[in-house]
Amino acid sequence: MKFMKTLAAATLVMAAPAFAQEQLAIATGGTGGVYYPMGGGLAEIINNHVEGYAATAEVTGASVENMGLIATGDADVALGLADTVFQGYSGTGRFEGQQLPMLRAMGVAYANMVQIVTLEGSGITSLKDMVGKRISIGAPGSGTEINAEQILSANGISYDDIDEQRLNFNETADALANGDIDAGFWSVGAPTSSILNLATTNKIVLIELGEEEMAAAAAANPVFAVTSLAGGTYVGVDADTPVIGVPNVLVVSSEMPDDLAYLITSAMYENIAELQAVHPAANQTTVDLALSASPIPLHPGAIRYFEEKGATVPDKLRP
Repeated sequence: MKFMKTLAAATLVMAAPAFAQEQLAIATGGTGGVYYPMGGGLAEIINNHVEGYAATAEVTGASVENMGLIATGDADVALGLADTVFQGYSGTGRFEGQQLPMLRAMGVAYANMVQIVTLEGSGITSLKDMVGKRISIGAPGSGTEINAEQILSANGISYDDIDEQRLNFNETADALANGDIDAGFWSVGAPTSSILNLATTNKIVLIELGEEEMAAAAAANPVFAVTSLAGGTYVGVDADTPVIGVPNVLVVSSEMPDDLAYLITSAMYENIAELQAVHPAANQTTVDLALSASPIPLHPGAIRYFEEKGATVPDKLRP
C-alpha cells in the first residue's frame, strides 16, 4: 500500500467498486524459516478480521532488506531482528549513513534463537573449531548474517579465518546434508522447518557457546540475551542447549495511518490463537513482550491499542 498517492491514483481509488480491498504486503524471509509462516498467519488474520484490507506474505531476504522495503513503501508490515531494526532506525551498523527514522514497531513477535548446527563427526564442537572450515553465515542481508558476524568477531574470528558461505536456511540445510559445508548459523525461532527436516535424515549437533563466548557476544550486541533451546526440539538433540536469543520486531512505517495500525494491532492480539495455530513461536507474541523488548518507538496506532488494554507504555517507546 502506498500512503502517498497522486491525485490520479486517488481518483482511481474513489472510483473503485465498494467491495475493492486495499492490498497490504507483509515482508517476511525465506520459506525455510519462521518469518514466512508467521507473516502468512498475520496476513490471514488481516484478511479475516480487518475489513477493507487484503494482505499477502512476501518472500524476502529478511531483516535488512525488510527495513528498506518499509522505508520505500514497498512493504506495509515487516519482520526484523531487533538489532537490525535498531540499526536501521539509528543509522548505525549495516545502515551507516542511511538512517530510516520512519521505522515504528507494532509489536514484538517472538525471540529468535541463534542455532549453530553441524553434523555428527564434523569435529566442530566450538566456535574455535570453525577456523579454516566452510561455514554458512546466512543469506546476504539477513539478520542471521549480522548475528553470525557479531558472534564470531566478538570471539576473535573474522571472515578471513573461515570459508564463509552466504546461504539461506534451506540452502544451509541442504549443503550440510550434502557435505558442501561444515556448519551453519540459523537466527530463527525454534523449531524451524529446515533444521527439523535435516535432523530427520542426519545426526545433527548443536554447537553450544561457552560462558565466555556468550559474554563476549552479549557485550558486542546489547539486544543479545542468553536463553535455552529445549531438549527434544529436534530429533537427536535431547539436552537443553544455551543459545543467544534476539527479539523479532513487527515493523511498520510512521506514514501508516493511525487507524490502520490500530486495526492490525488489535486484530493480531485479539486473535492471537489463530497465529499460534500456524507456528508455536507466536506463543511469545504478547503485549508485555512488545513493551519490554521493542528497540524502537511504537506506532501511535499500536500505542492506542496497548493503552486500551490497560498497559503502561514507557516514554522511550513513544514517537
